[in-house]
Amino acid sequence: MKGIFAGATSYIKAFEIIGRYNLWAFFLAPALVSIVLGIAIIGTAYGISGNIGEWIISLYPWEWGRAVLEKIASVFGAIFVIAIGLIIFRQLVIALASPFMSPMSEKIEMRMSGLKHEVPFSASQFFSDLVRGLTIALRNIIRELFYTMVLFFLGLIPIFTPFTSVLIFLVQAYYAGFGNMDFTLERHYRVKGSVRFVRKNWGLALGNGAVFLLLLLTGIGFLFAIPLGAAAATTETVKRLEKENALAA
Repeated sequence: MKGIFAGATSYIKAFEIIGRYNLWAFFLAPALVSIVLGIAIIGTAYGISGNIGEWIISLYPWEWGRAVLEKIASVFGAIFVIAIGLIIFRQLVIALASPFMSPMSEKIEMRMSGLKHEVPFSASQFFSDLVRGLTIALRNIIRELFYTMVLFFLGLIPIFTPFTSVLIFLVQAYYAGFGNMDFTLERHYRVKGSVRFVRKNWGLALGNGAVFLLLLLTGIGFLFAIPLGAAAATTETVKRLEKENALAA
């Protein structure tokens, strides 16, 4: 619970840090990427949302209980489309924004460590950040889709219906926090090392990701959720890295 609270409340400090270090320019690229991807995904989701519920109902061969199933199918059809859309949108935005978020995260880490020199632009580092971002995104998309699908079909059983929506949100929150933390972790670990670190600090990932998703669900939060989430994750991730290094020493 301590990690969840720290991950959620770190957004308050993120605003202060972004203003103090004048990092507002890093909001532009993620906002543009989010707008383009958001329009494409929303258009696709709108076109297929009605078919999901009909497909579920078509699998049920009996009349008994069909009315109840239709209601459940309509609700979960919408939840399914929203969940899958959020997974794809969020992971792709994080991956495509990584070449811009990684330098911002590095600037924050440098200032927290007392360093003042600027991080020079490097084309090779830009593409390296992009490749790593896409690698992490692909890994997380596969896992998120698997867990979401399992929970989605489990939710078709009425006794589990009230819980599965919450669990789907928590799964997405964890992987959203993972992506935000990796903007910092990429400078310290390879992919496997990042996975181990996030698993160890799952509460931090969950807290950061939960606020991140709530920002996206406001409708306009997608314009600033990525840089704000990255800044918030950086502040707490750096603290935990410094603690680990101190213990190792």
